[in-house]
Amino acid sequence: MIHSLFIVNSSGDVFLEKHWRSVVSRTCVSYFLDVHRESANNVPPVLSTPHHYLVSIQRNGISLVAACKQEFPPLFVIEFLHRVVDTFEDYFSECNENVIKENYVIVYELLDEMLDNGFPLATECNILKELIKPPNILRTIANSVTGKSNISGTLPSGQLSAIPWRRTGVKYTNNEAYFDVVEEVDAIIDKNGQTIFAEIQGYIDCCIKLSGMPDLSLSFMNPRLFDDVSFHPCVRFKRWESERILSFIPPDGNFRLMSYHVGSQSIVAIPIYVRHNLVLKSGEQSRLDITVGPKTTMGRTVEGVKLDICMPKAVTNCSLVVNQGKYTYDTVNKVLHWDIGRIDAAKLPNIRGTVSVASTNSTLETTIDRVHFTISQMAVSGLKVNRLDMYGEKYKPFKGVKYVTKAGKFQIRM
Repeated sequence: MIHSLFIVNSSGDVFLEKHWRSVVSRTCVSYFLDVHRESANNVPPVLSTPHHYLVSIQRNGISLVAACKQEFPPLFVIEFLHRVVDTFEDYFSECNENVIKENYVIVYELLDEMLDNGFPLATECNILKELIKPPNILRTIANSVTGKSNISGTLPSGQLSAIPWRRTGVKYTNNEAYFDVVEEVDAIIDKNGQTIFAEIQGYIDCCIKLSGMPDLSLSFMNPRLFDDVSFHPCVRFKRWESERILSFIPPDGNFRLMSYHVGSQSIVAIPIYVRHNLVLKSGEQSRLDITVGPKTTMGRTVEGVKLDICMPKAVTNCSLVVNQGKYTYDTVNKVLHWDIGRIDAAKLPNIRGTVSVASTNSTLETTIDRVHFTISQMAVSGLKVNRLDMYGEKYKPFKGVKYVTKAGKFQIRM
C-alpha cells in the first residue's frame, strides 16, 4: 500500500525518508510542494501525480507525505499518518523537526515496526513500547557504551493475543481511570449575529492505569445526540449498536476511546457572542468597537479568549484602547490579534479606537477569522457520562471525568 514516506519541514526540505516496497525518488514530493507554496492551508489530502498518489497531513509545522503506486483507501493512509505522529508524541513528548532529528535511530526503528511491506502492522503504543524502549538519558548512555539498541529481543506478550492493544501482567499501586470529554465548536456567524453554520467535533481521551485485565462499561445520560462516531478498536461495536454502551478492555495508559460529531441539524449552543461596530471608508479614519461576552456557558468561566481579526490590505495602522488584555497589529499580514484571557461577566472585554485606511478601489471586507476560547467543566452538546462499571477484577478504581469546550474553526463575519 505505502511505498515510501517523506517528512518535510516548513521550508520545503525533506529531512527524513523511509522506503518499504520500493524506493521512490524524493523528486515526487515536488508536486506536493508546488501546491503547498500556493496555499499552505488548503493542500488537498490526496494528490494524483503521473506515477504516484501522494497522501499528506500537516501537524506541528511538518508535513508527512506518503507515496503510493496503486489504488488504496485514502482514509486508511491518512489515519496511519496521524497514528505515526501520535506515536512520536507519545515517545518524545512532542513531534517536530528538531525532535525527529535528535532521535533518528528510534524513529526508523518505529517505522520499521509500524509498517510491514507497506501495510500497517503494530500501531499500538503499548506493543511498540515493549518492542522498542522509549528513550531516556541512562538508556542512551548505556546503549552508546555497550553498543546495544532499544529493540527488545522478545516478542511482546500481547502481540499475538486476541487483545493486542493491552500488555499482560500490568500492575499498579493506585488503580485510576480518567476520562476527558473534549468538544470543539465549529461555527460561522454572520454580521447580524445569526448562526449560519454550527457543529461540534468531540472526542473522549482516556488515561487508564488499572492492574490486570479489567473489562469496563461506560454509559451516557443522552447517547442519542451523536450523529457520527468513531471508536478505538478495543470497543465492542455490537454492544454499542444495541445498547448505546461503550464496553471495552482498555489499553494501558493514554489513548483516544472515541471521536464523535454533533451536526448542525441538532441545536448547537454558541458559548460566546461578539458585538462589533466597524465601517471602513477609503482614505478616511474609521472607528472600531468590539465587545466580547459569554452567552450560553451555564455559569462557567470562559478562559483563553483570543481574536484574530483579518483587516483589508488598505488598513495601514490601528490606534486602539483595550480595557482587558493586549493587542498587536501585524502590518504585513494585516491581522489584528487581541489576547483577552478570562472573560469577567461584570466587566466585559472591549476594544475601541481608530483605524487608518489608505485610498483604494477594492472592497473593504473584515472578518474575525479565528476565535479561541476554553470553558472547563462544560460539554456544550450537553453530553454527560452516566456511570463507569468494571468487571473481571475485584479492586475498586478511582474514577474521574472532566469536560472541556473549546473553539474549533470559529469565524465571525463583520
